[in-house]
Amino acid sequence: MELLCRLLPHGSPLHLETWYLDEVAAQLTLRVTSIQAMGHCPVCRFPTRRIHSYYERTLADLRWAHIRVVLQLRVRKFFCANGRCTRRIFTERLPQLVAPWARRTQRLVQWLTQIAVALGGTAGAQFSHGLGGAVSRNTLLRVVRRLPLPVRATPTVLGVDDWAYRKRQTYGTILIDLEQSRPVALLHDREAGTLTQWLKAHPGVEIITRDRSKAYADGARQGAPEAIQVADRFHLIQNVAEALEQVCSAHGQVLTAVHEVMRQAPIRQADGSVAVPVPPPSPAPTAQELATQRRARRLATYEQVWALHRQGWSGEAIARQLGMGRTTVFRYLHAPTCPERKGRADRGKSLLNAYKDYLVQRWNAGCRDARQLCAELRQRGYRGSYPTVARYTHRLRQAQGVAPRQRLMGRPLVAVSESRQQPLTARRVAWLVLRREDKRTAGESQQLTQLRAQQGELAEAIALTEDFAQLIRQRQGAQLDPWLERAAQSTLGVFQRFAQGLRDDYAAVKAGMTLPWSTGPVEGHIHCLKMLKRQMFGRARLDLLSRRFLLAPRRAQRPTPRPQAPVEAQPAAA
Repeated sequence: MELLCRLLPHGSPLHLETWYLDEVAAQLTLRVTSIQAMGHCPVCRFPTRRIHSYYERTLADLRWAHIRVVLQLRVRKFFCANGRCTRRIFTERLPQLVAPWARRTQRLVQWLTQIAVALGGTAGAQFSHGLGGAVSRNTLLRVVRRLPLPVRATPTVLGVDDWAYRKRQTYGTILIDLEQSRPVALLHDREAGTLTQWLKAHPGVEIITRDRSKAYADGARQGAPEAIQVADRFHLIQNVAEALEQVCSAHGQVLTAVHEVMRQAPIRQADGSVAVPVPPPSPAPTAQELATQRRARRLATYEQVWALHRQGWSGEAIARQLGMGRTTVFRYLHAPTCPERKGRADRGKSLLNAYKDYLVQRWNAGCRDARQLCAELRQRGYRGSYPTVARYTHRLRQAQGVAPRQRLMGRPLVAVSESRQQPLTARRVAWLVLRREDKRTAGESQQLTQLRAQQGELAEAIALTEDFAQLIRQRQGAQLDPWLERAAQSTLGVFQRFAQGLRDDYAAVKAGMTLPWSTGPVEGHIHCLKMLKRQMFGRARLDLLSRRFLLAPRRAQRPTPRPQAPVEAQPAAA
């Protein structure tokens, strides 16, 4: 009996009268009585001792091992002694034990709350069933929805970014305290007015980091006009990469020519010998004809877009007239020539790629029987077909200058090797240019040298991109104005527009190049938010998602010390 008394909820004014164990149902019933000296009216808080009646409440409590525990609680009803109170009779309250009208003890509700916040509805219900607690997913979600949102102090350094309810359709806004690295709030959209209202309701923000979104710039300026806006450095690099991609897309034939020259160059082996590269597969005549027809259709559409634009049509009107997407129309209008296709991301990928090194090694060793080579590859795990191996061996013969059915008769042949050159697309060129110079391979540096020599516009675009990336990485905010002058005076319309966009957001860009704050930690919190959203199958409303996100247990992090702002980080007029 003494042991059972000690297992009752700590701090609750209860007296254990008797207990009963039902071994068949595995249930322990405890009959307890309240021993509070008096009751307090929930309306006027006036104390009283006048008892009206008694009644029993049945409460579920935490399980003891595999045994379910039920409390049969006998409580009292009191008369309110305050004659002016609107309540005449009230029920005795036991806040340490149970909430009014609840059928679970506070400690059981707290246990369910931790499960629901960490795991959600379905996963939390499965976990609770595994521990012996029969709770439905809807019950757990109701527990979370009843939780109040945490009240936190207004952050001094605020990170702002968008997150997707549904990608490319519906977006919200996430706010992060960058000094404490913890979430502050989720907003239902990414409009300027919503951010403005939040900032006005929470004064005290001094620094706001954001991407290049105009909506966030306007919202921050209207809601916190005294705050310093900081443009994120990653997004600045991303913007200049997009500008470079547009220039490269207009010179797709130059990229193809450089790639072919680099691919046909002899390959030096590790032992010092030189091998000839394997030629690329020849496209089928039908596929080549279809590609030519598709390019002709794109060129005709490009000319139609520009013809309507010269007549004064807007981009939206052109898109409606031709049945095209607005993004494609504006991409055509920003390109001086018809942009070439970027190419598929899986171009050149095959089931044979993982076995090409072994295949070339066996070929150079003298084994030139395609069927034998295919059998050896199957022993190594190859799951492709024999014709794929045969087509590749045909390319090996082409590299050595041997006809398909020509007998070799022991004649020595030059060694062959698979070229490691990847197709030179506009996106890959941007990646090569923005890659740090000390991390580029010799082949990549040679590719950039060839590009600079082939086309003057490409050379100018590459130089502007490299210099801008250096300004960002080395935080050379003082060199921003000379770079803007160079870009504005260049012959590239894409970079002229990019420079004008930087001038329109000059203060935030300058602060991004000098202050250490960025939206990098915000992206990390967005990944956590995505995990929660997918864990709930994307069906959570904002109220439930906000509570699970803001109340989720996180590792304790050391607060970020606030750095000293340099003089040049202060906003200045463009």
